[in-house]
Amino acid sequence: MPKSKELKLELPSVDELFTTEEERLDANREKVQEIPIDQIEDFPNHPFKIKEDEAMMEMAESIKEYGVLVPALVRQKANGSYEMVAGHRRKCASRLAGMKEIPCIVRNLTDDEAIIIMIDSNLQREKILPSEKAYAYKMKLEAMKRQGKRTDLTSSPMGMKLNKKQSLDKMGEELGESRNQIHRYIRLTELIEPLLDLVDENKIAFRPAVELSYLGKDEQEQLLDAMQYEDCTPSLAQATKIKQFSQENKLSEAVILSILQEEKPNQVEKIKIPKERISKFFPKGTPEKKIEETIVKALELYQKRERQKQSAR
Repeated sequence: MPKSKELKLELPSVDELFTTEEERLDANREKVQEIPIDQIEDFPNHPFKIKEDEAMMEMAESIKEYGVLVPALVRQKANGSYEMVAGHRRKCASRLAGMKEIPCIVRNLTDDEAIIIMIDSNLQREKILPSEKAYAYKMKLEAMKRQGKRTDLTSSPMGMKLNKKQSLDKMGEELGESRNQIHRYIRLTELIEPLLDLVDENKIAFRPAVELSYLGKDEQEQLLDAMQYEDCTPSLAQATKIKQFSQENKLSEAVILSILQEEKPNQVEKIKIPKERISKFFPKGTPEKKIEETIVKALELYQKRERQKQSAR
Protein backbone atom coordinates (compact mmCIF):
# COMPACT_ATOMS: atom_id res chain seq x y z
CA MET A 1 0.00 0.00 0.00
CA PRO A 2 1.28 3.47 -0.81
CA LYS A 3 2.37 5.39 2.20
CA SER A 4 0.07 8.22 3.11
CA LYS A 5 1.64 11.65 3.01
CA GLU A 6 2.25 13.21 6.39
CA LEU A 7 0.52 16.52 6.79
CA LYS A 8 2.71 18.96 8.74
CA LEU A 9 0.82 21.67 10.56
CA GLU A 10 2.50 24.55 12.34
CA LEU A 11 0.66 25.02 15.58
CA PRO A 12 0.57 28.45 17.19
CA SER A 13 2.69 28.92 20.30
CA VAL A 14 1.17 29.47 23.73
CA ASP A 15 2.10 33.16 23.49
CA GLU A 16 0.30 33.46 20.17
CA LEU A 17 -2.79 31.76 21.57
CA PHE A 18 -3.13 33.88 24.69
CA THR A 19 -1.69 37.29 23.66
CA THR A 20 -2.76 39.84 21.10
CA GLU A 21 -0.49 41.04 18.30
CA GLU A 22 -0.30 44.44 19.98
CA GLU A 23 0.90 42.81 23.22
CA ARG A 24 3.54 40.82 21.32
CA LEU A 25 4.81 43.95 19.55
CA ASP A 26 4.93 45.78 22.86
CA ALA A 27 7.01 42.98 24.40
CA ASN A 28 9.63 43.38 21.64
CA ARG A 29 9.65 47.17 21.83
CA GLU A 30 12.66 48.83 23.49
CA LYS A 31 11.81 50.19 26.92
CA VAL A 32 13.52 52.60 29.26
CA GLN A 33 14.84 50.94 32.41
CA GLU A 34 16.35 52.43 35.56
CA ILE A 35 19.76 50.76 35.94
CA PRO A 36 22.15 51.24 38.90
CA ILE A 37 25.13 53.37 37.84
CA ASP A 38 27.61 51.04 39.53
CA GLN A 39 26.42 48.21 37.27
CA ILE A 40 27.33 50.11 34.08
CA GLU A 41 30.93 49.84 32.87
CA ASP A 42 32.52 52.31 30.46
CA PHE A 43 32.99 51.25 26.83
CA PRO A 44 36.44 49.64 26.31
CA ASN A 45 39.01 52.10 24.87
CA HIS A 46 36.44 54.89 24.87
CA PRO A 47 38.27 57.62 22.88
CA PHE A 48 36.38 60.62 24.27
CA LYS A 49 37.68 62.30 27.42
CA ILE A 50 35.22 62.65 30.29
CA LYS A 51 36.31 65.65 32.36
CA GLU A 52 34.73 66.91 35.55
CA ASP A 53 34.98 70.48 34.25
CA GLU A 54 32.60 73.44 34.40
CA ALA A 55 30.38 72.04 31.63
CA MET A 56 30.10 68.72 33.48
CA MET A 57 29.16 70.49 36.72
CA GLU A 58 26.46 72.43 34.84
CA MET A 59 25.08 69.15 33.47
CA ALA A 60 25.07 67.69 36.98
CA GLU A 61 23.09 70.68 38.27
CA SER A 62 20.61 70.30 35.41
CA ILE A 63 20.17 66.60 36.21
CA LYS A 64 19.59 67.44 39.89
CA GLU A 65 16.76 69.74 38.84
CA TYR A 66 15.21 68.00 35.84
CA GLY A 67 16.63 64.46 35.82
CA VAL A 68 18.17 62.71 32.80
CA LEU A 69 15.98 63.76 29.88
CA VAL A 70 17.54 61.47 27.23
CA PRO A 71 18.07 57.82 28.27
CA ALA A 72 21.54 56.32 27.84
CA LEU A 73 22.09 53.35 25.54
CA VAL A 74 23.68 50.23 27.03
CA ARG A 75 24.15 46.59 26.16
CA GLN A 76 24.08 43.71 28.61
CA LYS A 77 27.23 41.66 29.20
CA ALA A 78 27.44 37.92 29.76
CA ASN A 79 28.04 38.39 33.50
CA GLY A 80 24.77 40.34 33.88
CA SER A 81 26.34 43.81 34.17
CA TYR A 82 25.99 46.48 31.49
CA GLU A 83 28.33 48.33 29.13
CA MET A 84 27.75 51.96 28.23
CA VAL A 85 27.41 52.60 24.50
CA ALA A 86 26.05 56.17 24.40
CA GLY A 87 25.77 58.29 27.53
CA HIS A 88 29.17 58.39 29.29
CA ARG A 89 28.81 62.10 30.12
CA ARG A 90 25.25 61.60 31.39
CA LYS A 91 26.48 58.77 33.59
CA CYS A 92 29.28 60.91 35.04
CA ALA A 93 26.98 63.90 35.61
CA SER A 94 24.35 61.67 37.24
CA ARG A 95 26.97 60.30 39.63
CA LEU A 96 28.09 63.86 40.49
CA ALA A 97 24.42 64.78 41.03
CA GLY A 98 24.18 62.02 43.64
CA MET A 99 21.95 59.71 41.61
CA LYS A 100 22.19 55.95 42.12
CA GLU A 101 20.38 54.96 38.90
CA ILE A 102 20.17 56.28 35.35
CA PRO A 103 17.45 55.69 32.72
CA CYS A 104 18.76 53.42 29.95
CA ILE A 105 17.66 51.60 26.84
CA VAL A 106 19.12 48.07 26.71
CA ARG A 107 19.92 46.95 23.17
CA ASN A 108 21.46 43.74 21.83
CA LEU A 109 24.47 44.89 19.76
CA THR A 110 27.56 43.28 18.27
CA ASP A 111 30.95 44.78 19.17
CA ASP A 112 31.22 46.60 15.84
CA GLU A 113 27.64 47.89 15.94
CA ALA A 114 28.28 49.21 19.44
CA ILE A 115 31.54 50.90 18.36
CA ILE A 116 29.88 52.70 15.44
CA ILE A 117 26.93 53.92 17.54
CA MET A 118 29.28 55.02 20.34
CA ILE A 119 31.48 56.97 17.91
CA ASP A 120 28.62 58.57 15.94
CA SER A 121 26.75 59.68 19.07
CA ASN A 122 29.86 61.45 20.44
CA LEU A 123 30.91 63.07 17.16
CA GLN A 124 27.74 65.18 17.35
CA ARG A 125 29.25 67.16 20.24
CA GLU A 126 30.17 70.79 19.56
CA LYS A 127 33.76 70.64 20.84
CA ILE A 128 35.90 67.61 20.01
CA LEU A 129 39.66 67.43 20.61
CA PRO A 130 41.96 66.32 17.75
CA SER A 131 43.04 63.27 19.80
CA GLU A 132 39.39 62.28 20.31
CA LYS A 133 38.67 62.52 16.58
CA ALA A 134 41.86 60.61 15.79
CA TYR A 135 41.07 57.56 17.90
CA ALA A 136 37.33 57.72 17.12
CA TYR A 137 37.95 57.72 13.36
CA LYS A 138 40.41 54.85 13.73
CA MET A 139 37.97 52.75 15.77
CA LYS A 140 35.09 53.39 13.40
CA LEU A 141 37.13 52.61 10.28
CA GLU A 142 38.33 49.31 11.76
CA ALA A 143 34.77 48.40 12.77
CA MET A 144 33.43 49.21 9.30
CA LYS A 145 36.09 47.05 7.65
CA ARG A 146 35.36 44.13 9.99
CA GLN A 147 31.63 44.32 9.41
CA GLY A 148 31.91 43.31 5.77
CA LYS A 149 28.29 43.49 4.68
CA ARG A 150 26.85 46.55 6.37
CA THR A 151 23.21 46.73 7.17
CA ASP A 152 21.97 49.80 9.02
CA LEU A 153 23.58 53.20 9.27
CA THR A 154 26.84 51.82 7.91
CA SER A 155 25.54 49.79 4.97
CA SER A 156 26.33 50.31 1.32
CA PRO A 157 23.31 50.10 -1.02
CA MET A 158 24.49 46.89 -2.71
CA GLY A 159 25.60 45.19 0.52
CA MET A 160 29.16 44.93 -0.81
CA LYS A 161 32.17 44.17 1.33
CA LEU A 162 34.10 47.41 1.77
CA ASN A 163 37.85 47.73 1.49
CA LYS A 164 39.86 50.44 3.29
CA LYS A 165 39.49 53.02 0.49
CA GLN A 166 35.71 52.47 0.20
CA SER A 167 35.33 52.61 3.99
CA LEU A 168 37.22 55.92 4.09
CA ASP A 169 35.03 57.31 1.31
CA LYS A 170 31.86 56.19 3.12
CA MET A 171 33.10 57.66 6.41
CA GLY A 172 33.87 60.91 4.63
CA GLU A 173 30.29 61.13 3.35
CA GLU A 174 28.86 60.47 6.82
CA LEU A 175 31.20 62.85 8.67
CA GLY A 176 31.54 65.65 6.13
CA GLU A 177 35.31 65.11 5.91
CA SER A 178 37.47 64.22 2.93
CA ARG A 179 39.09 60.79 2.80
CA ASN A 180 42.53 62.42 3.09
CA GLN A 181 41.47 64.43 6.14
CA ILE A 182 40.20 61.31 7.91
CA HIS A 183 43.51 59.60 7.11
CA ARG A 184 45.40 62.59 8.56
CA TYR A 185 43.43 62.41 11.80
CA ILE A 186 44.10 58.67 12.10
CA ARG A 187 47.83 59.38 11.62
CA LEU A 188 47.76 61.36 14.89
CA THR A 189 47.26 58.09 16.81
CA GLU A 190 50.93 57.36 15.99
CA LEU A 191 52.09 60.30 18.12
CA ILE A 192 53.41 59.73 21.63
CA GLU A 193 51.02 61.01 24.29
CA PRO A 194 52.96 64.21 25.27
CA LEU A 195 53.05 65.38 21.62
CA LEU A 196 49.36 64.53 21.12
CA ASP A 197 48.55 66.53 24.26
CA LEU A 198 50.31 69.53 22.69
CA VAL A 199 48.08 69.14 19.61
CA ASP A 200 44.99 69.16 21.86
CA GLU A 201 46.32 72.30 23.56
CA ASN A 202 46.83 74.03 20.16
CA LYS A 203 50.57 74.30 20.83
CA ILE A 204 51.37 72.13 17.80
CA ALA A 205 49.33 72.84 14.69
CA PHE A 206 47.42 70.01 13.00
CA ARG A 207 49.38 69.66 9.76
CA PRO A 208 52.86 69.73 11.38
CA ALA A 209 51.57 67.12 13.85
CA VAL A 210 50.57 64.83 10.96
CA GLU A 211 54.10 65.09 9.52
CA LEU A 212 55.64 64.34 12.92
CA SER A 213 53.48 61.21 13.28
CA TYR A 214 55.77 59.48 10.75
CA LEU A 215 58.72 59.66 13.17
CA GLY A 216 59.63 56.64 15.26
CA LYS A 217 58.76 56.72 18.97
CA ASP A 218 62.40 57.32 20.01
CA GLU A 219 62.70 60.13 17.46
CA GLN A 220 59.53 61.71 18.84
CA GLU A 221 61.02 61.59 22.35
CA GLN A 222 64.15 63.35 21.04
CA LEU A 223 61.98 65.95 19.33
CA LEU A 224 60.02 66.57 22.54
CA ASP A 225 63.26 67.14 24.49
CA ALA A 226 64.51 69.54 21.80
CA MET A 227 61.21 71.45 21.78
CA GLN A 228 61.35 71.87 25.55
CA TYR A 229 65.00 72.98 25.38
CA GLU A 230 64.30 75.54 22.64
CA ASP A 231 60.87 76.46 24.03
CA CYS A 232 59.28 76.24 20.58
CA THR A 233 57.20 74.01 18.32
CA PRO A 234 57.98 73.17 14.68
CA SER A 235 56.29 74.90 11.77
CA LEU A 236 54.93 72.84 8.87
CA ALA A 237 58.14 73.43 6.89
CA GLN A 238 60.29 72.36 9.85
CA ALA A 239 58.13 69.29 10.56
CA THR A 240 58.35 68.26 6.89
CA LYS A 241 62.14 68.62 6.98
CA ILE A 242 62.39 66.59 10.21
CA LYS A 243 60.23 63.85 8.62
CA GLN A 244 62.47 63.82 5.52
CA PHE A 245 65.64 63.38 7.60
CA SER A 246 63.93 60.56 9.50
CA GLN A 247 62.96 58.73 6.31
CA GLU A 248 66.57 59.03 5.12
CA ASN A 249 67.80 57.63 8.47
CA LYS A 250 69.75 60.84 9.08
CA LEU A 251 67.78 62.25 12.00
CA SER A 252 69.61 62.93 15.26
CA GLU A 253 69.24 65.23 18.26
CA ALA A 254 71.72 67.65 16.69
CA VAL A 255 69.76 67.72 13.41
CA ILE A 256 66.47 68.32 15.25
CA LEU A 257 67.97 71.20 17.25
CA SER A 258 69.47 72.69 14.10
CA ILE A 259 66.09 72.62 12.32
CA LEU A 260 64.20 74.06 15.31
CA GLN A 261 66.73 76.91 15.58
CA GLU A 262 66.04 78.00 11.99
CA GLU A 263 64.23 81.32 11.82
CA LYS A 264 60.59 80.94 10.83
CA PRO A 265 58.81 83.34 8.45
CA ASN A 266 57.18 86.20 10.41
CA GLN A 267 58.83 84.90 13.57
CA VAL A 268 58.67 87.31 16.49
CA GLU A 269 61.97 87.47 18.35
CA LYS A 270 61.71 86.23 21.93
CA ILE A 271 63.72 87.05 25.01
CA LYS A 272 64.34 83.96 27.14
CA ILE A 273 64.81 84.15 30.90
CA PRO A 274 65.83 80.95 32.74
CA LYS A 275 62.92 79.86 34.93
CA GLU A 276 65.10 79.36 38.01
CA ARG A 277 66.06 83.06 37.96
CA ILE A 278 62.46 84.29 38.34
CA SER A 279 60.65 81.41 40.07
CA LYS A 280 61.48 82.78 43.57
CA PHE A 281 59.39 85.88 42.82
CA PHE A 282 56.16 83.97 42.09
CA PRO A 283 54.02 81.46 44.00
CA LYS A 284 54.29 77.90 42.75
CA GLY A 285 51.84 77.18 39.94
CA THR A 286 51.54 80.79 38.73
CA PRO A 287 50.42 80.72 35.05
CA GLU A 288 53.00 81.85 32.46
CA LYS A 289 50.67 84.60 31.23
CA LYS A 290 50.45 86.04 34.76
CA ILE A 291 54.25 85.92 35.13
CA GLU A 292 54.67 87.73 31.81
CA GLU A 293 52.15 90.44 32.75
CA THR A 294 53.82 90.98 36.14
CA ILE A 295 57.29 91.30 34.58
CA VAL A 296 56.01 93.81 32.00
CA LYS A 297 54.29 95.86 34.73
CA ALA A 298 57.48 95.82 36.83
CA LEU A 299 59.51 97.03 33.85
CA GLU A 300 57.01 99.82 33.19
CA LEU A 301 57.33 100.98 36.83
CA TYR A 302 61.13 100.77 36.58
CA GLN A 303 61.09 102.82 33.38
CA LYS A 304 58.82 105.43 34.98
CA ARG A 305 61.12 105.74 38.01
CA GLU A 306 64.21 106.12 35.80
CA ARG A 307 62.53 108.90 33.84
CA GLN A 308 61.61 110.68 37.11
CA LYS A 309 65.25 110.43 38.24
CA GLN A 310 66.47 111.94 34.97
CA SER A 311 63.91 114.76 35.20
CA ALA A 312 65.04 115.62 38.75
CA ARG A 313 68.68 116.11 37.68
